[in-house]
Amino acid sequence: MIKKITASFLLLGLAIHTPAATAASGGMNAAFSKGATNIGIMAGTGSSLDGNYTILGIGVGYYILQGLEIGIDAQHWFSSSTSITKISPQIRYVFTQAKAVKPYLGAFYRRTLIDSDTSLDRSSYGYRAGVYTSMRNRTYIGGGIVYERYSDCQTDCTDTYPEVLFAIRF
Repeated sequence: MIKKITASFLLLGLAIHTPAATAASGGMNAAFSKGATNIGIMAGTGSSLDGNYTILGIGVGYYILQGLEIGIDAQHWFSSSTSITKISPQIRYVFTQAKAVKPYLGAFYRRTLIDSDTSLDRSSYGYRAGVYTSMRNRTYIGGGIVYERYSDCQTDCTDTYPEVLFAIRF
């Protein structure tokens, strides 16, 4: 039986947003300005393939237009008998016109590679929606929901899970 490969719990998602020199100096909109770059690090735990894993990841995104980000994330799952690597290009749009919260929508493709058995490698795609809100000057949090569909599985081919982001803008 082919199984999904998903995290059961993610401990930390941190994004460091570096706005371009031409971006406005204040407010949350600067983090989503054209030319802004973000670098994210992830650490957590997950379970899949009858094993428990430590997860480390990194991601990078670039705002090609105000609010429109393209990026790529990579995760490596280890500390079990089989290691898992996930590569995920993605796109996200942040609605910067909103005042107190900034809603976002996004889509992604993900390739999951299993080191011990390439017949278990999987492709998936999905969508995300959520909001960002400012905590203090240069700090904000985001939260939302992710829907993922596995394109090459036989049963139980979807997954829905929450996502949480804590970001500091430098």
